[in-house]
Amino acid sequence: MAGPQCGENPPQELGNPSPSMSLDLKGRVETLGHLTAYVSYGSRDIQKAVILVSDVYGYEALNLRRLADKVASCGYFVLVPDYFHGDPYVCACTGDPFANQPEWLQKHQPAKGLEDSKKLIEILNNKGITSIGASGFCWGAKVVVELAKGDYIKAGVLLHPSLLLEDDFRVIKAPIAILGAEFDHITPPEFIEKYEAILSARPEVDSFVKIYPAVAHGWAVRYNNDNEVAMKNAELAHGKMLEWFSTYLK
Repeated sequence: MAGPQCGENPPQELGNPSPSMSLDLKGRVETLGHLTAYVSYGSRDIQKAVILVSDVYGYEALNLRRLADKVASCGYFVLVPDYFHGDPYVCACTGDPFANQPEWLQKHQPAKGLEDSKKLIEILNNKGITSIGASGFCWGAKVVVELAKGDYIKAGVLLHPSLLLEDDFRVIKAPIAILGAEFDHITPPEFIEKYEAILSARPEVDSFVKIYPAVAHGWAVRYNNDNEVAMKNAELAHGKMLEWFSTYLK
C-alpha cells in the first residue's frame, strides 16, 4: 500500500539544507554501470557491501547519505543508488500535494528497482564482493523483499515499509528484519504483526520484527531534527540494522 504518508515530511536535500545541517559527507557520487549512486567506503579492499534503497524522495536525501557514511564506517562498501534516474518524487504544487503520487509510482515501480539492483549486484560480484545486504525504506522495502526472494542478498532490513504483500513473506529466503512505526498509516502495526506471524511459521528463515513507539512512517530517514523521540528511535533502528548485517554478512 502507498498513500499520502509516504510523502509527508520531505527530507533535507543537498541543494537545500537547513542552516543547522552541515554537509559533512564522507562519500561521493559515482557511476556504476547504468546507475548513478552515492558511494561510501573506507577502503577499496572491503569485501562486504550494503545497498540502501531509498524512499520515493531518492538518493540525494542528506539523512540517507549520512546513514550510508555511518554504515560504511563499520566496514562496508555502501551504495545509495539513484533508482529514479534523476526523477525523484516531488509533491504537486497546487491542490492535493499528493495527487500526483499514483502517476509517479506507475513510472517508478519496484520491479524496475529490482532489475536495476540485479545489475548492480552483478557489478559488485565482479569486483569480488559477494556478501551483500540491503536495506529498504518505504518504497525501497519492496525492492529489498524481492531481492530476498532470490539468492541476491545475504540479509535484508525493511524500515517503515510500503507496497508489501503477505505472500512476500511466504517465499523470501534471506534473513529479514522488519522495523515498523507505531503511527504508520501505510503499513500499520497490525500489518507488521501479520508478517511476523507468517515468518514465525517459517523457522528456516531468520527474522526480527519490532514496532518503534511514538514515531510515524518515514521516521528512520525523514525524522525532524528537533524531535528527540524520533531521532532516538531512528538511531535505535540504525543500530539494529547494523547488528543484523554484522550477524549475516560474513
